[in-house]
Amino acid sequence: MELLATDTDPATARMLDSYEHPAILVTPDYRILATNDLYREAFGEIDTRHGPARCYQVSHNFDRPCDQAGEDCPLAAATSSGQRERVLHIHQTPRGEEHVDVEMLPILDEQGALVYFVELLKPVSIAGAGSGDEPMVGASPAFNHMLSLISRVGPTNAAVLLQGESGSGKELAARALHQASPRSARALVSLECAGLSETLFESELFGHVKGAFTGANYTRQGLVEAAHGGTLFLDEVGDIPLPLQVKLLRLIETGTYRPVGSTQVKQADFRLVCATHRNLEQMVEEGTFRQDLYYRINVFPIRLPSLGERIEDLPLLARTILRDSQGQGARTFHLTESALALLKEHRYRGNIRELRNILSRAIVLANTNVIDPAVIRQALGPAVAPAARREVSLKELELGYLRELMKAHDGDREAVARIAGISVRSLYRKLQQAEEAG
Repeated sequence: MELLATDTDPATARMLDSYEHPAILVTPDYRILATNDLYREAFGEIDTRHGPARCYQVSHNFDRPCDQAGEDCPLAAATSSGQRERVLHIHQTPRGEEHVDVEMLPILDEQGALVYFVELLKPVSIAGAGSGDEPMVGASPAFNHMLSLISRVGPTNAAVLLQGESGSGKELAARALHQASPRSARALVSLECAGLSETLFESELFGHVKGAFTGANYTRQGLVEAAHGGTLFLDEVGDIPLPLQVKLLRLIETGTYRPVGSTQVKQADFRLVCATHRNLEQMVEEGTFRQDLYYRINVFPIRLPSLGERIEDLPLLARTILRDSQGQGARTFHLTESALALLKEHRYRGNIRELRNILSRAIVLANTNVIDPAVIRQALGPAVAPAARREVSLKELELGYLRELMKAHDGDREAVARIAGISVRSLYRKLQQAEEAG
């Protein structure tokens, strides 16, 4: 424990050491009075040389409380409700921006008056805001809302239904749920439900014994058994035909199953996560999805936003995709601002999966490690090319390319010349001629 103010009651501050998460003691006017050892290990020492440190300054570099700067403020919420409050924030840390689950606990005196808050800060390791290697990245309000739901339900055993368009990251969300759960040390087992016949569905899910059906030449373990103690992820659960839905319902309701061709009843122990791009509620009304099964799998629904709903995350997603596409010793690719602007204008029917494909094509098409608008237009394909396009000379194309390189490398002529394969003198001459031509 470290005291940051001389007027702090040491006994009150010492209670911070009883928490298993990083914690700070805060006054109702946002002053940080003390921190525990876990806080200093995770977020570093707090600088008080220029006066009292306030939580919004330390966590966000704000000059005003969070709720006055467009963010949710757990302290203001806890002051209003008198109860503990919890929000997901993006905090400034020694490692860069990180998602943090913030819980604010009001502390009252003997007369019931509010005197302090204990702020618990739980780093969210399942996603990042661009500073780490987490598979899920984003910082938009839509992404943060989804992530807060994953963080909240992850440590429980509740069945989760992930809903969202194709390519929006439902499999990554399922992995994040598993990683956040007490079952993370055991297996996450996935089954793609679309297009499975009744025999294949039962065999995949429950396993079979040798000779159970034609072609069953050996005994095979099912995915339910493989997921024992872990998580079972059923992708595109809305594509399961009605006759097979009752088999899944029986498994969920009884917690038991029998391998195909066996009389032995086995116990099932798994956390269920389902995903679909279909409107299951509408399917229930149409009679194509069982209502009882719907309520069994829809204990905690989470909707994944489309890329169009979180377009402000596109630069971060693009950088992450380009970084992940690099092989050992491969070039590091960079997108110019104008190329990013072009990507933002595109309508992504395939969401993040489509963005990944576009950038993969751009890497192949790029002649240098700088991906400019011309490369992006090629990667997008002829469907998005303008109807009437002005013919551009080779000289204009070259000049545009050099200007983009200069912008991407902050005017470093030596670096630009090296990438373009020309001398610094030739680069200077070409740029000077362009300026003189106006």
